[in-house]
Amino acid sequence: MLRQKYCSKKDEVQQVVRFLEKQGIKEIELIVASSIGADLAMAFITSAEIPIRHIFFDGGQFAQIGKVTRRIMVPFLYMAMKSLYWSKGKTLKKIMWCDDDSIKPYFIKAGKNLTYSNLRKQMADSLEDKPFPKLPEELQKHTFFEFGSVEDHFKYRNAVMQTYLYGNFPIFKGFNHMQYQIRNPDGFARMLKEIIKTDQLPYLPFVV
Repeated sequence: MLRQKYCSKKDEVQQVVRFLEKQGIKEIELIVASSIGADLAMAFITSAEIPIRHIFFDGGQFAQIGKVTRRIMVPFLYMAMKSLYWSKGKTLKKIMWCDDDSIKPYFIKAGKNLTYSNLRKQMADSLEDKPFPKLPEELQKHTFFEFGSVEDHFKYRNAVMQTYLYGNFPIFKGFNHMQYQIRNPDGFARMLKEIIKTDQLPYLPFVV
């Protein structure tokens, strides 16, 4: 299997657009993005000319980190991710909050396929130290920026709220980064289906 070469966010977005065009998809009912994937999803949402009805960000890493800091982060992140492959997933809990067998194989595969060049390029044009991109007011009303109350990414929530004034900002009380999605994928899927159906989160006892 050939490793894909990362060129830029723009290139990644264009790949997605070409795929959708080949599939004849002219409207997206729901976009779901987690962690650093939210950065790429936002680039797609704000540049692709395709109607989007709902958006759900799960622990989106909407950070504004300077270029020098990002360069310094690269070797440490590279070694952390590679360790997942070298240790067969034993270091997962040191990097994240979990070592669930259900998700471990994906992290191991990510560690195996990661290249230093791809990570360096990806960090260079992600987590930018620029203002968050603009979202139309109407689309904000159908966008959910969810954070777990005990995850490190929770620190980004206030900045996101100040930018997207018309968005929805549920807190999953007591949950860590992407914990509901990882520990209860069926419940997570049912929640997303309800958002599509009603444009609202269903009742969940841990949501505040």
